[in-house]
Amino acid sequence: MQRNEGSVAYGTATGRWVILATVLGSGIAFLDSTVVNVALPAIKADFETGFSSLQWTVDAYLLTLGAFLLVGGSLGDLFGRRRIFVLGLGGFTFASLLCGIAPSVSFLIAARALQGAGAAMLVPGSLAIISASFKESDRGQAIGAWSGLSGVTTAIGPFLGGWLVDNASWRWVFLINLPLAAIAIAIALRHVPETRDETAARTPDGAGGTTAALALGGIVFALIEGPVRGWGGTVTAAIVIGCLALVAFVIVEKRVKHPMLPFEIFRNRQFTAANATTLTVYAALSGALFLVVVQLQKSMGYSALEAGLSFLPLTIALLVLSPSAGKLASRIGPRFPMTFGPVGVGIGLLLMRTGVVPGGHYATDILPGVLVFSLGLGFTVAPLTTAVMGAVEERHAGIGSGVNNAVARIAALLAVALLPFVAGIAGSEDVSGPDFTIGIQKALLVAACLCFVGGLTSFVGIRDPDRDATNAAEESATG
Repeated sequence: MQRNEGSVAYGTATGRWVILATVLGSGIAFLDSTVVNVALPAIKADFETGFSSLQWTVDAYLLTLGAFLLVGGSLGDLFGRRRIFVLGLGGFTFASLLCGIAPSVSFLIAARALQGAGAAMLVPGSLAIISASFKESDRGQAIGAWSGLSGVTTAIGPFLGGWLVDNASWRWVFLINLPLAAIAIAIALRHVPETRDETAARTPDGAGGTTAALALGGIVFALIEGPVRGWGGTVTAAIVIGCLALVAFVIVEKRVKHPMLPFEIFRNRQFTAANATTLTVYAALSGALFLVVVQLQKSMGYSALEAGLSFLPLTIALLVLSPSAGKLASRIGPRFPMTFGPVGVGIGLLLMRTGVVPGGHYATDILPGVLVFSLGLGFTVAPLTTAVMGAVEERHAGIGSGVNNAVARIAALLAVALLPFVAGIAGSEDVSGPDFTIGIQKALLVAACLCFVGGLTSFVGIRDPDRDATNAAEESATG
């Protein structure tokens, strides 16, 4: 099925199929970044492992996902976004099966890394398909629907994971991906138009992808393993390798003819500011969900299902608010929602900080923070995505999507490794004592500050293009 780029109308049968396929595909990848959080205590008990292994269960996935997202985006631009999307789904599904049958925590961590590599191929393709397939006049609404529904899959993760852990096994957290991926592949092959960038490089940037993976891997390894192993020997070597690889990545990307991360894309102020906001807000979101869900179960006595249900308002807010927020951003510009949305997320985290203590009651101590947190995020996600995709040329939709998704996943990766370290609970074997609770509160304070920085970044760096152009024209006419 071949179709000219930008010809699909929102609200048509084809438009609905495209959104369904891309939401299902990217949704299971986003789902896996949060659904596993609720399963962590069960995994810990099953394999009798420590807190650092729980961090690796989350970060192994985020590491390969973040490192190879840009490669996945460029592969889609080159070989066809639908084709790479479907191939990524296939790899992700196979890795999910391996996770579900893992005989040890080491095997599980390795399978999670493979899962992240598959997700790196399908995630940027899903948003690039939306951006390149829909008519320009409908693109904002389509992105809003994609953001909201994909965000719901992220937010529903704790609830679904809790239900599966309590009623079946933590292994079904991964095995549930198999039928969902099969449905997404079938819909994509039948209904999604193929699009590509005819000017894209004929070979992917393998050197860039390798150095990015080494840089992230070395730094994250040091942050997670340093408190456990000490800061000599292997950990020091990891820091050195990570830093050298980071320098090498910058050199490679400046010298290769077709880099996976063309630095000139950051000359666009809107694109740079939106990605800076993505970095801070998604770090706060991912770090908070990772730690709070563990705290609810281990220190406050919640079941896995109860811990998941605690964030049900987040699912509802993303489902209800994101399409309207995307439409609002298309009409008035993204600056207003991207400024006040992250501030709301930060206030919600501060409220949660005081409530997630042993003896705290959900309705009075936790729910108010969750509600404010959810409202803020509901007004942030779709406008942020609209701002990013609106700042890049249509032919670079894949790389633009890849950069933004890479920033979001790297933010999550670093948050899961860094927030426990900053809070003094990295390497902890006791995740139910008072020291862990104090660490959680410190981490949520840091996460809230990150959100406030994100709101300030949007206020300073984001502009509403149509309104700014109108103002400039009026000043020119009156001048």
